Amino acid sequence: MLSVLSVCWRYLRAFAIIYLCLYAGIAISALLPITIPGSILGMLILFALLASQILPVKWVKPGCHLLIRYMALLFVPISVGVINYTDILSAQFGPIVVSCVVSTLIVLLVVGFTSQRMHEKALSRESNHD
Repeated sequence: MLSVLSVCWRYLRAFAIIYLCLYAGIAISALLPITIPGSILGMLILFALLASQILPVKWVKPGCHLLIRYMALLFVPISVGVINYTDILSAQFGPIVVSCVVSTLIVLLVVGFTSQRMHEKALSRESNHD
């Protein structure tokens, strides 16, 4: 019985921390003059707490594993909701595809050039040390 209560406490604590970060992000988003989604700010808050080791990873790990395990199910309502907008999506299909292709190419180019420059700097450092 004690182990069941311990496991329940771990899940409850993990979800409470995740939701507190989410609601803190929403509150900060409401105060900011620019539009940044509260969920993104909440994730950044959670990341900052974990990266600075203010918050132990073991406290949020059970809730995160559970959410990641069932992530595919969380996309079902969104996918069903998109069906309501098929007329708008089909009317704007061309611009949507073009923007997806262009943004993907820009990301690929930026990541490629950045990694190439970082690799060249690392090689030049190695050759200077020899």
